[in-house]
Amino acid sequence: MDDQATLAALRRHWDASDANDFEAEHEIYRDDAVLDYPQSGERIRGRGNIQESRTVQPNKKRFTVRRIIGGSDLWVSEFVLSYDGVPSYVVSIMEFRDGLVAHETQYFGDRFEPGPSRSHLVERVG
Repeated sequence: MDDQATLAALRRHWDASDANDFEAEHEIYRDDAVLDYPQSGERIRGRGNIQESRTVQPNKKRFTVRRIIGGSDLWVSEFVLSYDGVPSYVVSIMEFRDGLVAHETQYFGDRFEPGPSRSHLVERVG
């Protein structure tokens, strides 16, 4: 798969994720894909298990993609994932093999206030 096709597949994936279209969302994964959540120490093996883990998730979720960068077999998506209206900032690293995701790692970061010592140096965004 060339880079333009991979980028289009990633856009379809995140659009399907936002729409709770679980079938379309998981078309991007190999049957033997692995998903890691380092902060919780979880590893989920297999496309079916990855899909089920997201299907049973009870919160209302929304995805807002900020950017997708990458090439060849390594792609990074940065997005805001809101669960019941509370945003988390997420980076997804996807490793492709034979045109499908073989391994994904997602890192989550919660919003925090800037430190007072640097408040005079920062520009508030978002």
